[in-house]
Amino acid sequence: MKRVTDDPNASTNTPPPMAVLPPTTPQLPAVAHVAPPVPRSWLLLAWIAAVAFGVMSVAAFVSAWHTQQRVKSLEQELVKRQQTSQDDATEAKLLSKQALDSVRDANGKLGVLDERVAESQLQRSQVEDLIQSLSRSRDENVLADVEAGLRVAMQQAALTGSTDPIVTILKQSDERLARYNNPRLDRVRRAVARDLDRVRTASAVDVPSLTIRLDEAVRMVDELPLVSTPERATVAGRAAAAAALAASSSSRGAARAGSAASAAATPLPAWLVTLQRGWEGFSGPFFSELRQAVRVTSIEHPEAALMTPDQSFFLRENVKLRLLNARLSILSRQFDLAQADLQQAQTGLDRYFDHSSRRVVAMSDLLRQVSAQAKQVSFPRPDDTLAAIAAAVAGH
Repeated sequence: MKRVTDDPNASTNTPPPMAVLPPTTPQLPAVAHVAPPVPRSWLLLAWIAAVAFGVMSVAAFVSAWHTQQRVKSLEQELVKRQQTSQDDATEAKLLSKQALDSVRDANGKLGVLDERVAESQLQRSQVEDLIQSLSRSRDENVLADVEAGLRVAMQQAALTGSTDPIVTILKQSDERLARYNNPRLDRVRRAVARDLDRVRTASAVDVPSLTIRLDEAVRMVDELPLVSTPERATVAGRAAAAAALAASSSSRGAARAGSAASAAATPLPAWLVTLQRGWEGFSGPFFSELRQAVRVTSIEHPEAALMTPDQSFFLRENVKLRLLNARLSILSRQFDLAQADLQQAQTGLDRYFDHSSRRVVAMSDLLRQVSAQAKQVSFPRPDDTLAAIAAAVAGH
């Protein structure tokens, strides 16, 4: 009988040494734990799994190697294509630069060609005009000259504001047409005569005379007396004193005549006559001065009488500026503005200046005359002559 011990180093073939047990303690038989045998199917499955894992590892390694080779080839292809793209881009830039240079050259040549074409067209038009002028008859040349002169005269009349240029050119045209003695030009001559009569009867603004009058008015502003001028009050007081003195002298004369008549009837004492003469010599000057102490004057605009010397200076300068503005407006043919400035100057003249002065009255009349003449006048156009010239040219 074999004994199983707990020593792991013990061999199954070599019997262990016998142990001497004490006799007092009985030994029980030991139970051996034997592992169950492994079946062969499990071993086969494990071997198959190992083989399959190895095959899969080899396949994965081969696939990874193949993928790496493909990636390398793709990288090389990408690098090659990138290089090709860069070469193509460089070539395209070069071609675009060459194309831009060629376009610039073409534009320059096209501009030169356009200039030459324009010059050729201008020369052609000049040649055509020359041929047409040579082919026209003498009558057509005369009519063309007359028409050109009339249009220039109309422009001059619009600029100067006078009908003299139109009258002059119509006279010259009539004389020139009369020298040819052509029946075809009789209609034109009759139209010229009608336009000449109409232009002569037309009224025009005499700008030079108006400007001269306004210059005279500007010069007269400093000499005009104001309502608030002290000299005016002194003159008025002197006139009132003279009137009172004349009245008192007339009354004294009447009294003397009455007293003389009464004295002739009843003689008075000498002392009474002396006293009467002394009283008359004292009372006359006294009462005349007393009348001058208080004066009552009717003033429509109180601000005109309360004006200071500084305000008087600026008032005169303002009136001058209004008149100068009116002068400039008349020279520039802006008669509406001139009328407004003249109206403002007339208003200041009526409000602040003394109308009892002859110079103020003359100034007011001068401004009214200038305002009446400075009006917009429409110049007559020689339409009959132009229409007759056009009909004569068309009929030829």
